[in-house]
Amino acid sequence: MLIDKSWIFIKNRLSEEFWNGLQGFIDYAKDFVNEEGKISCPCKHCVNGQMCPLRDVKRHIFECDFDVTYAHWVFHGEAPELPSYQNPIADNELDDEMAAVLNDIAAETNDHGIGGETTNNTTDEGYSQYKDLLSELHTELYPGCTNISSLNFLVKLMHLKVLYKWPNECMDLVLKLLKDALPDGSNLPTSHYESKKKLSKLGLGYQNIHACKYDCVLFWKSNADLQTCPICNTSRWKNERGENVPWKVLRYFPLKDRLRRLFVSRHTSKEMTWHQMGKSTDPDVMHHPVDGKEWKEFDENYPNFASEPRNVRLGLSTDGFNPFGNMSLSYSMWPVVVIVYNIPPWLCTKDPYKLLTLLIPGPSSPGKDIDVFLRPLIDELKELWSEGIVVHDGATNTRFQMWAALLMTINDFPARSSLSGWSGQGYYACPTCNVDTPSMRITSKTCYVGHRSWLPIDHVLRKNKKFNGRIEKSTPPKRKSTQDILEQLRNVPPRVPRKHEDYGGKKRKRKRRQHELN
Repeated sequence: MLIDKSWIFIKNRLSEEFWNGLQGFIDYAKDFVNEEGKISCPCKHCVNGQMCPLRDVKRHIFECDFDVTYAHWVFHGEAPELPSYQNPIADNELDDEMAAVLNDIAAETNDHGIGGETTNNTTDEGYSQYKDLLSELHTELYPGCTNISSLNFLVKLMHLKVLYKWPNECMDLVLKLLKDALPDGSNLPTSHYESKKKLSKLGLGYQNIHACKYDCVLFWKSNADLQTCPICNTSRWKNERGENVPWKVLRYFPLKDRLRRLFVSRHTSKEMTWHQMGKSTDPDVMHHPVDGKEWKEFDENYPNFASEPRNVRLGLSTDGFNPFGNMSLSYSMWPVVVIVYNIPPWLCTKDPYKLLTLLIPGPSSPGKDIDVFLRPLIDELKELWSEGIVVHDGATNTRFQMWAALLMTINDFPARSSLSGWSGQGYYACPTCNVDTPSMRITSKTCYVGHRSWLPIDHVLRKNKKFNGRIEKSTPPKRKSTQDILEQLRNVPPRVPRKHEDYGGKKRKRKRRQHELN
């Protein structure tokens, strides 16, 4: 059946042609409603990400217009067709790993450009980058070489660098040696910098965001052009050799681009719906977070989110480490890693699915000021929850609106204290018991007692006085509800910087004069 789609390009939504086309679409789509009488809404706002009744779909299309990028109505009964970008490379080359990678990038470029939002400029730029990569794929490593292309060779060489931790200087020497060894006219970069610049067209870059010396603010968004901290008035720069060098630089790896790449790859997209069918049949066995109480409660509270199995569930983990490996050197760098839990348990703990989103610089730990550095990630998570993003699904060759939710954090107690703001020491150190933490002071230490209150009320150990000299009759502290915790958060005072000397930070020791030295 030939479907007339010309009406979706009509700008005047009050015209007779538009209304006739809209009514024809509704008449055509009504045969494909679900059990609740709903269909996917193809308006520019919903982008087939919401199921709505026919009357609401009609109203949405009239108010927001039809999504003109929805060329094949696969959600409304039309048989799917392969997009035109699916075959930019000859069939005899599709066995090449790099050719398959470029085909995946072509799908992403068609919708968004490489690592960008949907605009004409980013799409044109992304397509131009894709054509450059495709040209590199067809370029010989050296004249007469038919075994491997210059792009494939460079990607594999960079993979070895990462795998075996070659220093950048070592990579420069290897490239120069290979350049000398290969015949004249070889298409190989001569430095690590040139290699990174060429491979940057594959996307998944990062942003450098300057931070205040005392962790007060990020010089980002509204503060991007400031030269001094708006809170402590400390200069953004430290003068080194006459150049402006920022005190601290936060590396931010955008999450949306990395989630989009998981779906656009035909190899990983099919795994992103595993959680729907991979639940344990034994209620007493938990082999994946999908079997946990929190996951199930989240699905019950947000059924619209749960109805789309491709929506992403995330976990967050962070901790400090010394990147120099020399523990005598005091330096603490904090990577913030987001873990994708849609996939099977044997994959979600593998490196490709642990997404580095932030690299918080040292030399000192951010402590309770970590929320300053988390701001870019938090803003992106809020956007993924409230608005979502349009994603190309490489497994089904369709586009859909994807949302994401952060379900959990995984940390040790000190890191949890920094992330949550709940102290990990003192009388109320237990985050579960909250203000009802059973604790007492013994000499100079705070001890946590009352563990017998979790035993059954008739347990023999409750009557044993050898623990603290008395019988245990109390019940476990009541776990705080969501409303209770939110009420506590409302009473938290505004954050103030704690590291600057004028705000309670440690002051430098006075430098001793010459006559005071031993």
